[in-house]
Amino acid sequence: MTTLEELKTLPKLDAIIEKQGPLFDLIIIGGGPAGLTAALYAGRARLKTLIIERALLGGMASTAFHIDNYPGFPRGVSGMDISRYFEEQAKKFGADFYYGEVLGIKRKELYYEVKIDKKDISTKTIIIAAGSESKKLNIKGENEFRGKGVSYCATCDGPFYKDKSIAVIGGGNSAVEEALYLTRYASKISIIHRRDKLRADKILAEQALNDPKIFILWNSQIEEILGAARVENIKIKNTITKKSSRFPIDGVFVYVGSNPNSKLFSNLVKLDKNGYILTNEEMKTAASGIFAAGDIRKKTLRQIVTAASDGAIAANSARIYIDSNLK
Repeated sequence: MTTLEELKTLPKLDAIIEKQGPLFDLIIIGGGPAGLTAALYAGRARLKTLIIERALLGGMASTAFHIDNYPGFPRGVSGMDISRYFEEQAKKFGADFYYGEVLGIKRKELYYEVKIDKKDISTKTIIIAAGSESKKLNIKGENEFRGKGVSYCATCDGPFYKDKSIAVIGGGNSAVEEALYLTRYASKISIIHRRDKLRADKILAEQALNDPKIFILWNSQIEEILGAARVENIKIKNTITKKSSRFPIDGVFVYVGSNPNSKLFSNLVKLDKNGYILTNEEMKTAASGIFAAGDIRKKTLRQIVTAASDGAIAANSARIYIDSNLK
């Protein structure tokens, strides 16, 4: 996977445009599993393709320590490794990459103009694969202690908590997977869950329940994060008794869902009440020539495998659109 140091040596936007021409067949916004798979399929269809990513390739998948449910990897694979494989395959078929921020999209006659770093780039089609970002708890102390004991990435920050006591907030797959990963470092992990049953897959829930380092606080909700220079305590409320208690803790890892990165596109496509982009089975949005794929669209299952599927379908739909309308 491309590192921050390697970004400095990648082609600049002007060089990419000079090579490919002022008009792209497809611009993909977002370099996670959906965007990278779309680039792979678009490249095989010989579409001039540009992926725009504002951070590092792989999206949220790249932060996963171990992925055990992606087909073809019976022994599992790390998030960084699978992201690197996606990237290598997309590049193999000719995709260009640019690291920057999309500032806006405008319709211009038959094409779209995508504004990046004060430069407009023309494209026949767009795939929005900008993914999602971790939801915040929106409680007192969360922002104050971010990076000082509050984290949203166990792979990134887990090593800082060797022999420490930490809390993981949430009860879904992400929360339980990361709690299990954190047992490599922490002496005690308390999963704080507002229900009386984990929402995670049964196999993950069983592993957590049987791990001697993991303790689960059922029917509990975190109300406040406290400390001086760093996190020192958390305030927990029992959702049944309504009683609140303080617990000493060294770190808080938050996994309570995600929000789609769709605000920029709200004037172009239709969103549901939660901000997810509405598409049909062909990944078509309400805007002609614009498609969406991955975690940013409304769907029932958000996994790497479904993101990859979305990306393949979206790229194929973009090819059909170009062949039908712009040739």
